[in-house]
Amino acid sequence: MVENDYIMRLTHEMVRTWLKLLFGIDEIKEEEIIFEQKDSGDLYRRLRLMVQDGKINEAENQLYDDLDSRERKPEDLKAALFFYDYVNGKNNEFLEDNGYSREEIREGICNVMRQYGYGELADTWADEW
Repeated sequence: MVENDYIMRLTHEMVRTWLKLLFGIDEIKEEEIIFEQKDSGDLYRRLRLMVQDGKINEAENQLYDDLDSRERKPEDLKAALFFYDYVNGKNNEFLEDNGYSREEIREGICNVMRQYGYGELADTWADEW
């Protein structure tokens, strides 16, 4: 339990750091998240609703389908990071009940960071686990 709380905090702080470095975004409340491009915001909101319904794996699949079918835009990376941070904020019981793990969150974050050319940052963080 304590280890999972540590991993949860570490993941949140890492995503927060990347959002600050890449987008100039400090700590932000859910209702304050703003996307400059409507489709990126729509993607994030759609994924978030799927997670609320317990469809985390389906939401992640939808994320990758959308990222693979579109031109790479920084706003989509921002949506992906917010998505994984949102999932990371769920408690362990919710994740387990819905067939998802903290390890999958870490892997997902690393995968999207690599897709957008930030693999070295992701790999450095992943090596800390």
